[in-house]
Amino acid sequence: MISKTYYKYIWLLDLLLNSKPLTYEAICNEWNSRFDGELPRRSFHEYRDRIKEMFGVDIMCNRSGNTYYVANPEVIESNKLTKWLLYNYSIPQDFATFNGMKDRILLEKIPQGQAFLDSIIDAMQRNVELKIEYQCYDRDKEEHMQMFHIQPYAMKVYNHRWYLLGYLKEHEGLRNIALDRILNLKVLNTKFDLPADFDARRYYANVVGVFVNDDLPPKNVKIRVYGVQAEYLRSTPLHKSQKETYYKRGEFSEFTYKLSITPELISQLLSMGSQVEVLEPEELREEMKERISNMFNFYK
Repeated sequence: MISKTYYKYIWLLDLLLNSKPLTYEAICNEWNSRFDGELPRRSFHEYRDRIKEMFGVDIMCNRSGNTYYVANPEVIESNKLTKWLLYNYSIPQDFATFNGMKDRILLEKIPQGQAFLDSIIDAMQRNVELKIEYQCYDRDKEEHMQMFHIQPYAMKVYNHRWYLLGYLKEHEGLRNIALDRILNLKVLNTKFDLPADFDARRYYANVVGVFVNDDLPPKNVKIRVYGVQAEYLRSTPLHKSQKETYYKRGEFSEFTYKLSITPELISQLLSMGSQVEVLEPEELREEMKERISNMFNFYK
């Protein structure tokens, strides 16, 4: 779930994208059916400004009828973030608005952390550092709470969790921070320069998930998939580099990838159970054998 403030931006944008031009009064009527409280005119215009700033989308007013409309909807098609937000959050986040539908429309529980989204996005926009109290899960450490100073570069959603990628000053390198493990956060006034050559898509280009290790170069990965699992991979690829290279009707399909062999990749392959077999590279095949053998030993 995203913050209520950002949800309201998305709601307004979705409303105007999917209706004819509306007057301010008509927008307020729609607002009242969805949210508690009024929509002051000043807040409405602030929302317009924020939507322009965040997504590059112009909500304009036709003075002849004092109606509002989205002037450049084509921008959304080229903005994957906006499309993702609209797709995932155009339904009400407060199920009380469903008038009894809350027991019939079910979502997975999202871990804590979304409360910090507003502050993190603000820091990213202004290129200022964050001071974070973080819950560590490393049992080798005596202290399970650590204080970090991070320069926020980007955010990513993976496996229903938000992650913040940034330069962690205490570790002198890029790290991922899981938002649901942040105990407290403060936006500082310390400015930083985002590296001119930083590209979040390129940074994550060769991995499944968020684990990136420069010592793990991408390799050619080949898997054989049996049964209905092949259909799942066709509809929801494991990675953007996925290619189906061989198909034997009624038996199996083979898919290839260009990927770093990370713990998250191995976990995804293990989750497919007996419906997947790793063919290449040999090191990944051996790792799968070892993991499966260890699992088998639990049940002896």
